[in-house]
Amino acid sequence: MRNYLLVVAALAVAACEPSVPDSGAGVADPGTGVGFGNYDDYAARREAQLNGDAGPIPVAPDVQSSPIDGDEARAAAAARQANSGVAPVEADPSNPPPQIVSNARGISGENDFSAVSRTRDIDADARLIERNRAQYTVVQPEALPKRPGTDAPNIVEYALRTTNPVGTALYKRSSFNAQSRYQRACSTYSSADLAQEDFLRLGGPEKDRKGMDPDGDGFACTWTPAPFRAVRGG
Repeated sequence: MRNYLLVVAALAVAACEPSVPDSGAGVADPGTGVGFGNYDDYAARREAQLNGDAGPIPVAPDVQSSPIDGDEARAAAAARQANSGVAPVEADPSNPPPQIVSNARGISGENDFSAVSRTRDIDADARLIERNRAQYTVVQPEALPKRPGTDAPNIVEYALRTTNPVGTALYKRSSFNAQSRYQRACSTYSSADLAQEDFLRLGGPEKDRKGMDPDGDGFACTWTPAPFRAVRGG
């Protein structure tokens, strides 16, 4: 029984193995192979060609010398149409470089020596410089205008008119309850500029009705003329 089972198993394994194709099946001549026809004839022709007895070995045609067929011609026409009807420029060392266009929006080229030299010589350029120097004028500062629509004092004008340093007493002040009045009055303003404007509007710097200038320098709360004097250079 065991031998019977072994025989059945061997037959089953043999049935599952793939069959190896016969490379010579269907070939009448044993010397015939795939792609060669008769191999002996092929070998003889090849040997003759190598020995020069059967003429030169054929050379593959030059692809670049082949004429352009209709499809390629239509493709080239489509490419020119895609480039607004202008044929693409082939890369060639003999092609001149594109011209660089500058000063397209009328920007001055006075700092470009080559651009200036194309329009005038050195003498003409010197005369132009002298003419520009003669027309140069310095605008003198004038009194600051008052802001329209308001009667508030001009703190910029006041800062430029004063010369005393911050903390230098120029005006007489009362020392009675000076610190508490100062803190109470200055806390009601959102900025030192507004405090100084109100201080001048109420009679400052000679008078200090709210006690915003206890040291008598003419500057209320924490306001200082230094930034405005710095602009003037003094």
